[in-house]
Amino acid sequence: MATIKIKQVKSRIGAPADQKRTLDALGLRKMNRVIEHEETPSILGMIEKVKHLVQIVK
Repeated sequence: MATIKIKQVKSRIGAPADQKRTLDALGLRKMNRVIEHEETPSILGMIEKVKHLVQIVK
């Protein structure tokens, strides 16, 4: 599978607890950090849940 790079671009302050857990599960603990994951359906689902807080980096 291909890899995907994800960057947190908005703060988690004020986000619901389930979205904060999703960011933690993705490995995004601070803003402007870039992480790399395999492009699996579960990872894509987590990205969809917090799409307003993250950005896909090429």
